[in-house]
Amino acid sequence: MPTRASLARYFFRLGAAGFGGPIALVGHMHRDLVEARGWITEEEYREGLALAQLSPGPLAAQLCFYLGYIRGGALGAALSALAFVLPSFVIVVALGWAYVRYGGLSWMQAVFYGVGAAVIGLISRSAYGLARKTIGKDLLLWGIFLVVALGTAITGREIVSLILAAGALVWIVRTPPAALRRGGTVAEAGSTILLLQILGFFAYAGSFVFGSGLAIVPFLHGGVVLQHHWLTERQFLDAVAVALITPGPVVITTGFIGYLVAGLAGACVAAGATFLPCFLFTVIPAPYFHRYGKRPWLASIVTGITAGATGAIAGAVIVLARQSLVDVTTALIAVGAFGLTLLRWKVAEPLIVVAAALIGLAVRGLS
Repeated sequence: MPTRASLARYFFRLGAAGFGGPIALVGHMHRDLVEARGWITEEEYREGLALAQLSPGPLAAQLCFYLGYIRGGALGAALSALAFVLPSFVIVVALGWAYVRYGGLSWMQAVFYGVGAAVIGLISRSAYGLARKTIGKDLLLWGIFLVVALGTAITGREIVSLILAAGALVWIVRTPPAALRRGGTVAEAGSTILLLQILGFFAYAGSFVFGSGLAIVPFLHGGVVLQHHWLTERQFLDAVAVALITPGPVVITTGFIGYLVAGLAGACVAAGATFLPCFLFTVIPAPYFHRYGKRPWLASIVTGITAGATGAIAGAVIVLARQSLVDVTTALIAVGAFGLTLLRWKVAEPLIVVAAALIGLAVRGLS
């Protein structure tokens, strides 16, 4: 079993080099911690994924918190959380400084042209691996998977009610309760008022928005652009691009947004306010969830929720593909990235992302 330090080192590396957002990061954790190292059991992983879906906040970060907790208690969860979030936070703050100083990130659009396509391939590989491992040949779970995948693809966001309904359905079908058996332009500003506004808004986002970055991005747009007018549409799109081309959780874009609104203090407040609620929502119920997670009725709910979450991941691939695959070149990059992950001799994903970024710069630079 890993020590707190070894698990924190793993999450630091994942936060520093894990591209693709929550969908890919969740897949990385399964591949590395369950399959390759055996630090986490399949049951514990499924419990963590289910709890992350049930609780508000960013999916990958919550799964990290839970896995850190079951191997190292509250201190292990805190160390894993800090290690996971810190690398991408430093990166987005540095990019925020460059954005403010040089007045934009035009080169980033060229980079994202290539990286966004490569990310589709990497996410597809993660979704494929998760579906094969968690669903297998179970027809009921495949039905749930397809319904949630289609719902996510059509609406462009994870439908939490569908995922919860999936858990209830498997519970009723597989382990029905006794009752049923018997019957059937932004300048740096350090003002306290502004920081309090940032604190309140991002704490609300972290407390009441469920799912991955797919769910929180529209919410952030409504508050940051339409309600508070902290950013322009162009600046918000750049903030999303920053999140997608940097490693770690997509929700770290809140640090970039906070920097544009109120400098370094704003970045710290925005990121901290986003992650703290979901950390508490994960760690506080974790011991009870882990203790009672093997009971048949709860295990059935977890199985259904896991199938629904995997379907949401697959649907998210379609949503992201519609945004990133805009021509033949991007489609070829995505297919190439997917194919490279299937090779016998594994190509490191950061290398795939760097290659895609260079292709994007070359193509957009020539066009």
